Amino acid sequence: MKIDFHSHVKISKKSMFMPDYFAEMMKEAAKSGLTALAMTEHFNTKRFMDIYDYIDRKYVYENGYYVVGDIRVFPGVEVDVKEVGHILLIGDRDDILDIRSTLEPYTDPANFIGFDQLMDLAEGYDILKIGAHPFRKGTPLTHLQPEQLRRLDALDLNGKDLYAQGIEPYRTRLTDFAEDLGLPVVGGSDTHQFLQYSAVSNQFEQACLNVTELKAAIKAGNYHVEIAEDLMIKVKAAVLVKKYMKQLLEDHTPVG
Repeated sequence: MKIDFHSHVKISKKSMFMPDYFAEMMKEAAKSGLTALAMTEHFNTKRFMDIYDYIDRKYVYENGYYVVGDIRVFPGVEVDVKEVGHILLIGDRDDILDIRSTLEPYTDPANFIGFDQLMDLAEGYDILKIGAHPFRKGTPLTHLQPEQLRRLDALDLNGKDLYAQGIEPYRTRLTDFAEDLGLPVVGGSDTHQFLQYSAVSNQFEQACLNVTELKAAIKAGNYHVEIAEDLMIKVKAAVLVKKYMKQLLEDHTPVG
């Protein structure tokens, strides 16, 4: 199983969910070599529930994932925390939606949930908890205490940060940081645009059907992270396409 643990299905937080764009993203994800991905859309994206309202009508949900063509789509969400930083939560659909409902009062930047409170909430479910892009300049996790970060299940080797900060320097820095914490590292493209798929991915020895199996495989180390040789081109192309699509969509989004 080849899976991306950090991906988005909207071009931006302010844009609307577009079913045709979603379908195109999933087709291109499969063409890139992926067989699975975690749909970790921002928890405070515009009209978050439009995503699930649509895919629940259109696709089959079985075991712990949606069957979208040749791709297994595991439900997830990316959550901002008060201290600054983003956390990826991946799990069963009902658990993810329940967590998202609980987080409704915390969607405004002035009132983001605290890290410890989010962990307390997530630990009430069988959820995979990943620290997103720990060294990103705007939203790092390095200011949190080690005992806090050890509540996570893994750290995110992020495609955008590999592009921005250099593949080998960034990978070494994150690997050393994760080893000090005793946490594994998993890869995520962090894409909003399909050209970035497979920039970073994870090759598992066996297919996983639900989050329990994913967590067990990560803990056992039964996978390896793959960085594409053309990561720089993939990310640069996706960033440029996203930039212009975002401008067009946000300038022409219908009211209502």
